[in-house]
Amino acid sequence: MREEKPKAPSQKNKSAKTKSWFWPVVYSGIAIVFVGMIWGYNAFMTEDSPGLAGVGEKDGQETPIVVTNAANETLKYPFAEAVLDDVVIVQDYYDTKADQASRESALLVFNQQYVTNKGVSISVQGEPFEVVAALSGKVESVVLDPFMGDQITLTHADGLTTVYRSVTDVLVKEGDEVSQGESLATSTANDWNATAGIHLLFEIKQDGVAINPRSKLGF
Repeated sequence: MREEKPKAPSQKNKSAKTKSWFWPVVYSGIAIVFVGMIWGYNAFMTEDSPGLAGVGEKDGQETPIVVTNAANETLKYPFAEAVLDDVVIVQDYYDTKADQASRESALLVFNQQYVTNKGVSISVQGEPFEVVAALSGKVESVVLDPFMGDQITLTHADGLTTVYRSVTDVLVKEGDEVSQGESLATSTANDWNATAGIHLLFEIKQDGVAINPRSKLGF
């Protein structure tokens, strides 16, 4: 008998094997090219877009970054909150809508003349205390007056102004930028309103008009 020779693989089987690896390789190649294009585009945009190369950098130099929370601040007491329990309002804001007793207590008397109080006169057990900025702002003026006590005026955002009267040992000057809670001066007594003793006369103005500090703070 004649010995049968092994049959050579058919063309059909060869074609099937070729198809089994051909398309996965093609798909992988397309994916690699696509990823490369995205990476290249991002790199190009990072180099050409100002400020993306590094935070606070421009033309190879560091640019100072100023972070401020002034716009988000809420008014605070013009003294350290640690002494809040010892605070006494010795003279109140003169409110025309208040009862008679409250209005009379808010009248300041000097040389037999009455002057309405435009703020609140704050005492802490009759002792000197640190006066601090109720809001971050700019020092508009510092008036040194040994008779009425020195006065500091700060301006703030949205037309708000705070005034600190009957103070001494002033630590700021006109034009200074101050942060909320920063020390401004020390409360003191004055000859103009001697009956109040050592105190701070704290005023708040909105667009130049005095408003009751109690409407902003829970004294």
